[in-house]
Amino acid sequence: MVSLTLVSHQLCPYVQRAVIVATEKSLAFRRIDIDLANKPDWFLAVSPTGKTPLLMVRDAAGGEHIIFESAVIAEYLDEIAPHRLLPDEPLARAHHRAWVDFASGTLADIAALYGAADPAAFDTRATALRRRLVLLDAVLAGSWFGGPQFGLVDAAFAPVFRYLDAFEGLIGLDLCSGLPKLASWRLRLAERPSVVAAVAPDYPQRLADFLRSRNGHLARRLSGGGTGRRTGGDQRHAADALSAVNRKAEAGK
Repeated sequence: MVSLTLVSHQLCPYVQRAVIVATEKSLAFRRIDIDLANKPDWFLAVSPTGKTPLLMVRDAAGGEHIIFESAVIAEYLDEIAPHRLLPDEPLARAHHRAWVDFASGTLADIAALYGAADPAAFDTRATALRRRLVLLDAVLAGSWFGGPQFGLVDAAFAPVFRYLDAFEGLIGLDLCSGLPKLASWRLRLAERPSVVAAVAPDYPQRLADFLRSRNGHLARRLSGGGTGRRTGGDQRHAADALSAVNRKAEAGK
């Protein structure tokens, strides 16, 4: 029997992956949230990268082990409990692993979007993100990414959609428009108990506050709106921006 401690940050999307997988596998774990802007010394002493998530494992003999990188943590958690979330067949398993990595790239594009310095850079990043979502929509194979069973790819993309929810709610930017399979999958993920439980109830407000704190075009738009609620001008701007993004994404196919 192993003892699991997950070192976390409240907003980290990669932590959410690990929590979702642990919950799906009915694995008991302790969660410790840290401040990444003021990392504790004990964390820096054990973390090779200084990033979250970090999984601290105590084995049955009392040995201590450190696992880092969210994809590795997710696979380890999948392997130590029954009902695998990755396919058994090697080619299918490789396919799913590739799309988990694609999810990481999508999160990187999201970070570039909310960090974009000006409107032109923001639209460029939104176009790149939209292209990823179009590709993703084309490979969805059923109720979940790979068919009827929830898997690691589903866990990897759930945090992506939390960001998209924020962009849509705060500035009206709906990057899933016209992608019906993706939109249905997004709704199913939002209702999944493991996904719901991966963040605190105040997560949407914390994320909105974080986005407002960034020094970029999105933060300036949010600050200009006061509460962040969409005005008529915001909605028109979002519609125009989305139309431009769609045109660029289609041209890039």
